This record gives sequence, C-alpha cells and structure tokens, in this order.
Amino acid sequence: MSHLWDLKSLDTDGAIQEAEAAVAGDTRADFFKKAAIGGGSVLAAGSVMGILAEQSWAAPSRRQDTAILNYALTLEYLEDAFYTQALNNNTPAAGDVLESTKIVQDHERVHVNFLKKTLGGSAVKQPTFDFGAAVTDPAMFLATSVVLEDTGVKAYSGQATRILSPTVVKAAVSILTVEARHASRFRSLASQNFAPLAFDRPASMRTILAAVKKTGFIKS
Repeated sequence: MSHLWDLKSLDTDGAIQEAEAAVAGDTRADFFKKAAIGGGSVLAAGSVMGILAEQSWAAPSRRQDTAILNYALTLEYLEDAFYTQALNNNTPAAGDVLESTKIVQDHERVHVNFLKKTLGGSAVKQPTFDFGAAVTDPAMFLATSVVLEDTGVKAYSGQATRILSPTVVKAAVSILTVEARHASRFRSLASQNFAPLAFDRPASMRTILAAVKKTGFIKS
C-alpha cells in the first residue's frame, strides 16, 4: 500500500494523529456498498461527541498546513486518475455524462497542479491506481463518481477550518465549493437527490483515508 495513504507520512509531527485519535467515524464502512445500490451518504455523520471532538484538534500551524495539503493532493490524484481513465476507456460514451466528466476531469487536473505547485518539494508523489470495472462499466462509473465527489466535499469541509494560512484557506474553500458542484451534478445524472442535506457533514482525515484504503484502488 502506498505511503501516501499512511497518516503518519502526512503528519510528520504527530499533531493530527494525537488529535484525531478520539474522533468518532465509521472507518469500517464499505466505501462503495451504498453507491452500488444507488443511493445514500457513504460516510455517515458521527455522534455528537464525534462532532465535538473535531473542534478540539491542535491549533493550526504551517506543518499542519503541509499535512492537510498533501492529504488533499492524494484525493485529487485519485479523482483525476479516475476520470482520466474512464474517458480513455470511453466509458461515458456520449451525452450529458460525457460532457460533465470532461469538465470535472479538467477541474481535478487543475486542482492537482495547484496543490503540487503550492507544496513544492513537499508534495507527495502520485501512486498507481486500479479502478477495475468502475472505469469500464457506465453504471458503476456514475455511482462511483457520486461517491468520490461526496467524499471530496466531506474531506475539504473537515479540514478547511484547521488551516493556518489565509491564502490556503481561500483556495481550500474555493475547491470545496467546486467539489460540491461536481457532487450535485453527478447526483442529478444518477437520478439521486442533488442536495440531500441542508448542512453538509464533514469527515475526519482518518475516516476518509480508511475508507479510501478499503476501495483497493491504490496499488502502489
């Protein structure tokens, strides 16, 4: 398994691990179980205590900013590769799904390049991926797109308030709103509720990384 998905490699000073050890989250959930049957939130909200624990994290720092940016970069690598491979396979062959996928893939590539430039020499490397039928079967592709974009929203919303640099905060919030638009678009294309909740529920870094690991998409 790639070191990119090891929390220790992202959190070099241990601040995130110490703070997130108490965060409640469904880390054993099958990442795609609900997506495969066409609905629902994959990363369900934790208990009230879990939400309160999110507020007790370590104070923002430059080192923590780097860890959070690398975390975001790993997720953007995943999304960019997913849409690129699907387009190369002509999986969304035509119509609104194809056009939407092209737009989203372009956005994810821009996000990757921005985060790599911001991190400079501290940027983690891109792993190799195997998405299996998710990039060859149209129905599975669309269901997976919904899950990935919903997860991106949860991931960014879970970290935006933990960033020290105002410039990075602005960038993260800007990416968050775009990810939300992606999620809404793919939900509509999949005949799902385009905005199922009045308040989005953030997810911790530990919860997101554990869920992504379980997909088996990361090969090295």
